[in-house]
Amino acid sequence: MRITLLNQFYEPDIAPTAVLAASLARHLAREGHTVTVVASRGGYQPVRVAGTTGEATTGSVDVRRLWTPRFGKARLVGRLLDYLAYYLLAAWTMLRLTRQDVVISLTTPPFIVATALLHRLLHRGSRVVLWNMDCYPEAPERAGLIREGGLPSRLLRGFNGGLMRSVDQIVCLDGAMQELLQANYGRGGNLPIQIIPNWEPLALFPDSQVPDRSQRDPQRPLVVLYQGNAGVGHEFETLLACAERLRDQPILFRFVGGGKWWPWLEQQQGRPALPGWQVQSYVPKDQTPALLADADVALITLRDSSQGVMSPSKLHSNLAAGLPVLAIGPTGSNIDEALTRFGCGASLRNGDVAGAEQFLRGLIASPEQRAELGRRARHAFEQAYCDQQTLPAFSRLIARVASMPAGHPLPAAPSP
Repeated sequence: MRITLLNQFYEPDIAPTAVLAASLARHLAREGHTVTVVASRGGYQPVRVAGTTGEATTGSVDVRRLWTPRFGKARLVGRLLDYLAYYLLAAWTMLRLTRQDVVISLTTPPFIVATALLHRLLHRGSRVVLWNMDCYPEAPERAGLIREGGLPSRLLRGFNGGLMRSVDQIVCLDGAMQELLQANYGRGGNLPIQIIPNWEPLALFPDSQVPDRSQRDPQRPLVVLYQGNAGVGHEFETLLACAERLRDQPILFRFVGGGKWWPWLEQQQGRPALPGWQVQSYVPKDQTPALLADADVALITLRDSSQGVMSPSKLHSNLAAGLPVLAIGPTGSNIDEALTRFGCGASLRNGDVAGAEQFLRGLIASPEQRAELGRRARHAFEQAYCDQQTLPAFSRLIARVASMPAGHPLPAAPSP
């Protein structure tokens, strides 16, 4: 089959969607499909990514990198200009592209799936899959950037609803996201949705390289790692209060990444009440396993308002590294689902400072507990969150969508 993936970012960019798109593209190429990726030359950070490239395994991946101004995420105006350039050039590319059997569109930038529907308008045999990583306009609504129920919100919801009801299949990341999409756009809960969680490659995290943390120097501080984006959908006040209570304990809170909260996190560094607080910028993907191996506990946070809108992908690398997880956020998220199912950490609510303190004190006191939770985390990764589990699920979904008969009734074209 001829398959195209649409996403603004692609490897070697460090954006999670770039890494996941590349993983799926290579998998489909290995299965013998002809795979095209339509990405941009810009990156998650404001740097230039190399020009048009091609990759080959048992099949081929043709990466078409479109020009954008490459302003990155630092300023909203620059990000919108990047979006606009990519929208226009992606639409032109999809209109000129040879008929594709399946087009898989991610959600960076928002609503880019509309360009996949343009391709299907010219080639009625094509099928469109929306791989829904983020929810718009719900995300900016809950961040306070636009008012829910206001004119921009109503227009965007109307347009997004048309897109949702026009695609042939939707892939979302957890049950909370599925419920949100069905409630907001399903008109009776009839959107064709399948849940496939994000993943990490098993080869990048071999079991043989997961350290035995129970054998570490007892004088070594417990390292609590937050790795990745710290955006508006995350919450750190609970952790800050917990860290202050634990200032006399052998514990180090390490933050590696970037995002909206990063200046605030950096401001906490060096405070007398926070002697064990360390902040640094992103590291390359190939350095992630070593970073995780040095940690003892993973931290993941989510604001209540982000329920169903965001599904933090850092969970999967944390589990792959055999790290117990301290999750602070609402029930029903992908993190809460994993910890409830596999018992590999603590899922606490925002504001539960005492619960976070108790959990971390327990891990400081008991290397055996750390080791047991770590074994459960690794088991969760191998059973549900590695590429060996998720990529075959994608292959089955694509085969089913592509085999829809020619007379398959497609919904009406979207309207704003």
